[in-house]
Amino acid sequence: MQFKQIIGQEEIKKRLIQSSKSGRISHAQLFIGNEGSGNLAMAIAYAQYINCLQPTEEDSCGKCASCIKYEKLAHPDLTFSYPIINKDFSRKWVSKDFIADWREAILENPYLEYTDWFKRLEFEIKQGIITVNESAEILRSIVYKRFEAKYKVIIMWHAEMLHTAAANKLLKFIEEPADNTLIILLTDSSEELLRTILSRTQQIRFNPISQEALSSFINQHYKLGEEKSAQIAAFSNGDYNAAVRLAEEGGESDYFELYKNWMRMCFAGKLPPIIDWIEIISGKEYGREYRKNFIEYCLRLLRESIISNYADDSLLRLSAGETQFLTKFAPFIHTNNVLQMIDLFNDAHYHIERNANPKLVFFHLSTRVTKLLRTKNVNL
Repeated sequence: MQFKQIIGQEEIKKRLIQSSKSGRISHAQLFIGNEGSGNLAMAIAYAQYINCLQPTEEDSCGKCASCIKYEKLAHPDLTFSYPIINKDFSRKWVSKDFIADWREAILENPYLEYTDWFKRLEFEIKQGIITVNESAEILRSIVYKRFEAKYKVIIMWHAEMLHTAAANKLLKFIEEPADNTLIILLTDSSEELLRTILSRTQQIRFNPISQEALSSFINQHYKLGEEKSAQIAAFSNGDYNAAVRLAEEGGESDYFELYKNWMRMCFAGKLPPIIDWIEIISGKEYGREYRKNFIEYCLRLLRESIISNYADDSLLRLSAGETQFLTKFAPFIHTNNVLQMIDLFNDAHYHIERNANPKLVFFHLSTRVTKLLRTKNVNL
């Protein structure tokens, strides 16, 4: 993975390159950012750059023996750690038991989403963990000398999934690593990490990908034209995966049908179809990240509804289907209920992120939304 393959995040690229050139590479770094922001891709590109045999001013060469192995994610001094689920309890499973699937998944999409990882492994349970066994495996691996690279690199994806005992086991290594050893922790929820880990790492925060960079990527790879590509980039809120899904669907989010059907049920106020809808969104087909993204989509359409009612239509960022739906639905979102609805959706996002029961979350949300949609707009 080279820096040039990563969309946007130019300031972070410059910062990492400069740290390598100056020889001031922090031994423990924490990349904080959503999966769609590119923190995993950046970690791989950074590791490849610092171990490149012929680095340029702006990137790894992509041609030397080290880069070739990194491009295949098969360098002997590169270790990945990520959440897994025990297939059974007859042995102590660790990340390397799934490395073939991992390499295949990352080579297909270096912006890999958590739910897609477990779908690939065909696990019905979506809540993985990084275990004490995994920490012990990492500590064993660093005892051995580097095979050939300047730096031995460990990249830990979704470090917030570290079991407390596993995290404590790694603390001494993070504080006092072996020479020329770098560990990069990746997370989208730094508040879930132990404070002792946070205090021992250099933190780099990833913003969502800029609209300009994402729009350019979409237009280049999907040939949708500048206007459509810009619209998709705006819809996706800087999330690579959301943008790709929209581009592949021609600009109409798959969240739209879920949202439209749900709002119609809430407006009708009939509980049985709402219960059926909750069973669908809470089912095994959808994971935590999908539900979080769906709620974020709902919040966006709430904002678009208010813009439609009270501002210039030129500010709207809607697909054709969304425009048609909001023409009729937006009048029911107004100054007398929108703030309460935004608070409800934000609370739901908070609880889903912390693994609350999705059926309870969406039932509470549905009943409150049903009531709020009946609130009269007294400003009319």
